[in-house]
Amino acid sequence: MVLLAALMRMINGLNRLIGSSFAWLAVGIVAVCFWVVVERYAFAHTRLWMQDLYVWMNGAMFTAVAAFALYRNDHVRVDIFFRPASLRTKALLDLIGVLFFLLPFMYVVWVYSYPNVVRSWARHEASANVGGMPGLFILRSFILGFAALIALQGLSMLIRSILILARREDLVPADFRYKYDTE
Repeated sequence: MVLLAALMRMINGLNRLIGSSFAWLAVGIVAVCFWVVVERYAFAHTRLWMQDLYVWMNGAMFTAVAAFALYRNDHVRVDIFFRPASLRTKALLDLIGVLFFLLPFMYVVWVYSYPNVVRSWARHEASANVGGMPGLFILRSFILGFAALIALQGLSMLIRSILILARREDLVPADFRYKYDTE
């Protein structure tokens, strides 16, 4: 159980690091978007690559921070049923959800995205817009990163559920506990 808890802490730490790092892209997105608007309306000038840039930064940020949101329990959940449930019921629901929904869906995302990402890298795919940004293949790779990080966080949630069901809540870090424990 202690090894499982260590693995859970490592996965959580990875997603905390990636999520808190990529969250700073929000500042860049606002700055680039602001400058695109200023250029367009104040100087009657547009750089198409900059329009691509803030959209691509947005895509990179949201795919990179998704697992961090899952770690923090900031994702959408039907709280009307989940919030009043007991700690063990929450753990059981998460166990079922991760095993039968989250992990299979991340597998599907990976399997269907992988050939497209490989093809994009082979072609060094760029923006379809004339004058747009090069390097679309890098952005496409974030889809695989998304699937891998969400699957890892799902594994961490699975471990948390196992620990709670085995009555080893003491091994679950305080920042990874359920927001509304009823036990």
